[in-house]
Order: sequence, then structure tokens, then C-alpha cells
Amino acid sequence: MQKDLNLPKVALGTWAWGEDKSQSNKVFGNSLTQKDLRPVFDTAMKLGLNLWDTAAVYGMGASEEILGQFVKNIDRDKILLSTKFTPQIADETDKPVENMFAGSVKRLNTDYIDIYWIHNPADVDKWTKKIIPLAKSGKIKYIGVSNHSLKEIKRANEILNAVGLKVSAVQNHLSLLDRTSETSGIIDYCNENDITFFSYMVLEQGALSGKYDTKHPFPENSERAQVYNGKLDKLEDLINGMRKVAQTKNLDVAQIATSWAIAKGTVPIIGATKAKHIEDAYQASQVTLDDNEVKELDRLGDQTAVSTIREWEKPMQ
Repeated sequence: MQKDLNLPKVALGTWAWGEDKSQSNKVFGNSLTQKDLRPVFDTAMKLGLNLWDTAAVYGMGASEEILGQFVKNIDRDKILLSTKFTPQIADETDKPVENMFAGSVKRLNTDYIDIYWIHNPADVDKWTKKIIPLAKSGKIKYIGVSNHSLKEIKRANEILNAVGLKVSAVQNHLSLLDRTSETSGIIDYCNENDITFFSYMVLEQGALSGKYDTKHPFPENSERAQVYNGKLDKLEDLINGMRKVAQTKNLDVAQIATSWAIAKGTVPIIGATKAKHIEDAYQASQVTLDDNEVKELDRLGDQTAVSTIREWEKPMQ
């Protein structure tokens, strides 16, 4: 898939796009409009970062709608679109996958999706089978599964293989604080079966950016404060280690988290809310960490013994 789609080294995430403060934006504590995000999109496309990851559930369609406004003004073959079917918001008709997909392509101003994901393993047998007719229709190029364990990925692949299809992509949490998709064998399985692994939350929503510490915690009105503020003191050694590597590479701490994920053979999905985020991600993608640097970062990350598994996730081993 990577060669077929000519994937960039970094994908761009739109989870925070379009969220409204009046709707109690618990995660990011901000509200981003089309006007805010136009420079973000333009900067990315200029740098060749053309893979955009979204989902029907992000802002309940708002993320897709904003991205779709940008998509309709460019040649479709110059952009790669990744969006998701989320079982928890599926309708009760006999074609819930097709119906959610139809809403996504309408909002995104396209007639096909490059990578279409089953967002979580609510029922692997049920939802993997239900995506088959859509995949057979040619409206999606590649099938992905997100937040699936190794056993669940293998089961989904087994179901798809039986009808001449396959899992082409896996999207899971992977960071210096959560390497369970690596230690459980998922990344090895992906490498062995021509599956592209997309790593999300590589920056732990900013906790690994070097911008936050006990003296500079996350804003109180965000969910990030609840998740990370009580753990910031335990991240100090890791952040200091990342900073040392960053100095040798002429990068900043956040970029090291991205370069680390690339060094693991994955495509990191970086939250894109500012043009600077795009520029930083691009620079990080141009730097290669050596094996010793990666091993030392692994050690420091493991040493924190901090769990950042969220309510929608599970340990992968």
C-alpha cells in the first residue's frame, strides 16, 4: 500500500478540527474553524504532506466537513483521504457501513476514499464482514482496522482473505509511553504481511512535546489536564533525554517523538492545528535516528512506567 499510494512519511490528523466550545470540547479545549485551518492545509500540501486522517465521529462530522471544503478546490488525485466507520454511531439499517460511508464522502466532497477504517473492534466478525460489500464496490482503495489487538487483526484478515481482500493498514496508539503495539508483535505482523502501521498519539496530545511540565501544565478546561497533569513529574527524565537527542539533530522535543515513530517503521499521525505543526512534522520526517538513540529513548520511555491508555483503548498484550 505504501508504494501504491506513495504515502508521505507523516500523516496529518484532524481529530481537533471543528470542535465547538459550546459542546464542551473536553479533549482539546479549542474550537477550530475553516478560516483557522486553511493555512494548515495549504502549508501541508505545499510540503507534500497530503495524507489526511479523519473520521465520521470527529466533531460528529465537523472535521470531515472542513476538510471537504479544502478537498473540493484541488485535484482529487493530489490528496489521500483516510476516514473511519465507527460502530458505536452506526444506524440500525441493513447497510450501516454503506450509510456512514455515504455521509463521509458527501462531507469530504469525494466519491471514493483511499483508506477506510473500522474504527474499533466492537465486533470483529460482524463489522469486518459488513465492510466487504463496500470494499467490493471499488469505492475504497484499502481497508484498515484501528485499535485492534493482534488476535483481532488476524481474525479480520482471515475474514477478508476468504473473499480475496485483506487488511492493508492498522492504526493504533504508539508512543514512547505506550509501546504495546510493538511489544505485542503487531508491528512485526504488519511488516510480515505488507500492512502499513499508522501510529497515533505519538506526542501523547502534547505531553511529549516538551512544552508542558509541572510548572506549565495543560489548561484546566481540557481533558488532557485530567489525563496528563498528574503524570508530568514522571516524564521529566524522558523529556530531558529527548531534549538531548533533539539538540544533536537540530530539532525540538516534539519532533523527536515523531522521528522515533518513523524509526519504528510506522507512519505517525500528527495532529494538525497550526501551520508550525506541519513544518515541524516535515522537518522531523527528514531526520533519521540511529539504533542507539532509539534504544535509549525506548529505555527512558519504559522507565516512566506511566500508562496513557485511554477509555476507548485496551492494552495490546
